[in-house]
Amino acid sequence: MEFRYLGNSGFKISEVTFGNWLTHGSQVGNEVATQCVRAALDAGISTFDTADVYANTAAETVLGEALKGERRQSLEIFTKVFGPTGPKGHNDMGLSRKHIRESIDGSLARLQTDYVDLYQAHRYDFETPLEETMQAFADIVRQGKALYIGVSEWTAGQIREGHTLAKELGVQLISNQPQYSMLWRVIEAEVIPTSQELGLSQIVWSPMAQGVLSGKYHPGKPAPEGSRATDAKGGSKMIERWMSPEVLSGVQQLKPIAEEVGLTMAQLSIAWVLQIKIVASAIMGASRPEQIAGNAAASGVKLDQVVMDKIDAAIGSLAERDPAQTKSPAAREA
Repeated sequence: MEFRYLGNSGFKISEVTFGNWLTHGSQVGNEVATQCVRAALDAGISTFDTADVYANTAAETVLGEALKGERRQSLEIFTKVFGPTGPKGHNDMGLSRKHIRESIDGSLARLQTDYVDLYQAHRYDFETPLEETMQAFADIVRQGKALYIGVSEWTAGQIREGHTLAKELGVQLISNQPQYSMLWRVIEAEVIPTSQELGLSQIVWSPMAQGVLSGKYHPGKPAPEGSRATDAKGGSKMIERWMSPEVLSGVQQLKPIAEEVGLTMAQLSIAWVLQIKIVASAIMGASRPEQIAGNAAASGVKLDQVVMDKIDAAIGSLAERDPAQTKSPAAREA
């Protein structure tokens, strides 16, 4: 496992992050979840990403239990705030000072730690003044409950405004967590150039496009039993956009490219996002511990320009590139 600096800071994270979005507290049992965390540690992964909204706080609890007993200084633990939690009342979501303050304390208790390394605004909150949000984040950093702050799925303009306020408050906004893969490239036109200018890294989620880029789905054939496409709790709705015959046929053209460089298709997809220097880490989930070691081996892989060009030719116009696809909910539901 190799490591990269996160943003314009001295803080390093593993090139592959273990995330528990659709798995812990939901798709898999706690025993299997713990086995996956152990497998991630064995593969050299030191960075773990979760959020209070995942399985309505259960994912944080499972991760905290799985990491109990590990040397805290050797881990990088990330979580997020925004989505509805608890009974989902009128103050149980968003980026208000009240919700942020209550959420960080809940997250720390569930994760069984005194601080998180990175606390992230899971989405942009149009109903709370950005000044209020950033002041609340700055206070949490000063209290030692978070070391750094980041955002997730913010537009270039939102990132710029947040960065300006953070700097004025004397804290570091060092990362953005967007969706990014060969098939979803909406951050390339605006978010990446802005982040490069301001010194923010990308911690990308779904680098395998919900598993489609692993090559296990074939055009004209039913989805494999037990796969994400067949699991209502495991993201079948989100994967629908990639299940067209055109996309699945294009993905299958990646197989000989992967074989040529001695990688699985899953490894190729993770290695592809890591070729971009501003990407500090690719988030990988797993429902079985045996999935982890192979995918983590994508760390450190170098793809030359010939291979990158072949990938672009295979995917072609199938990739979504519209920057307007980076967006947060316009209004909260209470």
